Amino acid sequence: MADQLLTLAANDFALFGVPQRFAQDRSTLDARWKELQREAHPDRFAAQSAAAQREALQWSVRINEAYQRLKDPLRRAAYLCELAGAPIDAHDNTAMPAEFLIQQMAWREALEDAQQEAQVLALQDEVMQVRNGLLARCEELLDRESDPVQAVGQVRALMFIEKFCADIDAFFETLQSHCAVSAAARPTAARD
Repeated sequence: MADQLLTLAANDFALFGVPQRFAQDRSTLDARWKELQREAHPDRFAAQSAAAQREALQWSVRINEAYQRLKDPLRRAAYLCELAGAPIDAHDNTAMPAEFLIQQMAWREALEDAQQEAQVLALQDEVMQVRNGLLARCEELLDRESDPVQAVGQVRALMFIEKFCADIDAFFETLQSHCAVSAAARPTAARD
């Protein structure tokens, strides 16, 4: 990797040789990651100097970080916003439209009230539809309209949805384990 024109500070898109845009082909990213890892893998530099080994390790870490960011649509959108000078600032700015906040509360209540697997699955489907719509809007804002400032709001909403999806998964697991415990506690029919 030392003879490569890129530096460790190159942006992820340049490092992977893909266009700097939201829409990416996952198979292209996967193939490029494997190619870059083959080139930079520290084992290839085992017989070289300690400095060369350290540089190979740095490249390997940098390639993995870039890959994690590029393959995840939410992280990729946030990264594009930041590259364009529109930081997400999720810790400092949690402002969201009132409509989205009301939707969040309704989803939380629906999850708390859910008592059957079908209810949780229906809620998950609804949330995923909204997620897919927000991702499509991110692509529109970032790739076609070149409006990273507006995309920031979509990214913040997606961050909430990602966390809520994890909450749904955890609730679903709890619901399933309770069902399994209840089923195990039921008396079985006597066998002859």
